[in-house]
Parts: sequence; C-alpha cells; structure tokens
Amino acid sequence: MFGPGIGVPEFLIVLVIILLIFGASRLTEVGSSLGKGIREFRKAVREDEESKPEAAVQNDKSTNAT
Repeated sequence: MFGPGIGVPEFLIVLVIILLIFGASRLTEVGSSLGKGIREFRKAVREDEESKPEAAVQNDKSTNAT
C-alpha cells in the first residue's frame, strides 16, 4: 500500500470517494475545470522557460557594462 506509486486499487478508491463527494452530475464539471487548470499551468511554465534565456542574455549584458 505504501509502495513507490499508486496502484489500481488505490486509484479506484480515490475515484469512488470523488464520486461520492461531488456526485455524478458535477463530475464532468470538476474534470473540465481540472483540465483547464492543468493546461494553464503548463502554458505558464512553458512561457517562463521561454523567457529565461532572454533574461540571462540581458543579465550578461548588464554585468559586462559595469
């Protein structure tokens, strides 16, 4: 049970608990919201990684000027 990862029985138990808490009708809304949140998080991480090289170049220029 406390192994290196989550197994199928544990995953099913979590799904049943979520179903009991939110109900079947709201489960699609919760899944949709979760998907949107994950997408936004990935987008923010990707934008941050793309801006790091630019910030490093600007930082190098400012240290060479002094």
